[in-house]
Amino acid sequence: MNVTVCRKEHFNAAHRLHNPHWTDEQNQNVFGLCNNPNFHGHNYTLIVKLTGPVDEDTGYVYDMKNLSLLIKAEILDKFDHKNLNLDTEEFQHLNPTAENIAIVTWQRLRPHLPETYALSVTLFETERNFVEYHG
Repeated sequence: MNVTVCRKEHFNAAHRLHNPHWTDEQNQNVFGLCNNPNFHGHNYTLIVKLTGPVDEDTGYVYDMKNLSLLIKAEILDKFDHKNLNLDTEEFQHLNPTAENIAIVTWQRLRPHLPETYALSVTLFETERNFVEYHG
């Protein structure tokens, strides 16, 4: 029987949504205020979910302390209080939309977790706008 465990974290980051192959007018029409050349920031909420069997010996699906340390090392230390466009390798040539941040987060975490676990990432960009990525 599988159970899903969840870890919630927060990070703050700035970004600019911009497609360098478009004109300034196209970027403004599509991204609006999010295309500000001086960037803008969000207080992101990240929820990482692991689904798998409960271990008979520990009673855990996954040790939550280890999940917390993994998220800190792979996501928070890389993205928190950063300008995603300027300070991260992942978004040098990838538009840092909520969708792309969720995908990159999943990709950074997946190699460190056993294949037996289903991994899901939910990223809240605002209280009302969020994305989910299941790999």
